[in-house]
Amino acid sequence: MKNPVSSKYFGWIALTVLVFIWGTSFILIKRGLEVYSSVEVGALRIFISFLVLSPIAIQRIRKVPWKILKHIIIIGIIGTGIPAFLFAEAQTKLDSALAGILNSLTPLFTLIVGLVFFHQKTRWFNVVGVLLGLGGAVGLIYATSDGSFDFHFAYAIYVVIATVLYAFQSNMVKFYLNDVDPVTIASLGFFAIGIPATIGLFFFTDFPTKIISDENGLKAFFYIALLAVMASAFAIILYNKLVQVTSAVFASSVTYFVPFLAVIWGLNDGERFPLIAFLFMAIILFGVLMVNKRKK
Repeated sequence: MKNPVSSKYFGWIALTVLVFIWGTSFILIKRGLEVYSSVEVGALRIFISFLVLSPIAIQRIRKVPWKILKHIIIIGIIGTGIPAFLFAEAQTKLDSALAGILNSLTPLFTLIVGLVFFHQKTRWFNVVGVLLGLGGAVGLIYATSDGSFDFHFAYAIYVVIATVLYAFQSNMVKFYLNDVDPVTIASLGFFAIGIPATIGLFFFTDFPTKIISDENGLKAFFYIALLAVMASAFAIILYNKLVQVTSAVFASSVTYFVPFLAVIWGLNDGERFPLIAFLFMAIILFGVLMVNKRKK
């Protein structure tokens, strides 16, 4: 039986770690795109994660029954594979501020998908918490960016699609794989998408040439490798565990805090920080508390 107190503390600790990891993902993608195309960045991210987790996947794949494995494969495709390409393509035109706002739609879609497709029960204060968190995230970025966003609708749609896929991933982990080891879910998920991504990367892109010929090829490769190991392989394992211990909506609320981290980094770089931004930070925190609130 799970200890509710330890689960509560683990939830907030895991959420904090994920904020720091995923808060760096946008800048790492941006650095990778300085040399490689969006397709190459997405495929390389999957390929490296696949290499790191393959030994575990090979060891465990025979022990997983097909009824579980099929869900893991689907989660690998929609929750890791497709979004890796969508975010890379989106950031060829979107700035990180707008990408952060759109990424904050994840908890809202997670709530909607849970209600419609998984018959998830929720309460009014959880819904209010989702909306407060989203509003706080939008307000925070708006207040710290002089009220201007470079908007490209076609590329913004890529991020929105990714957040919908994340919503399905989170709910599937909660309802189909809640008792499955998160390491098994992540390793087999990357194993399923890693082979086609590897073939595409080395035989259908210019990556093998660029990493050698471009003077910044190795540096960009390092950024993507860091992105793959931390923001993909490790973070996916931690995120799946967070979904299992808490709820799909609470786990997805990590996206609300990514702008929060961006503001902190901005302060270190001497960027402006209006006082109203503290209000939006408080709104985000209060929203997440309501998302995680349970009826006594």
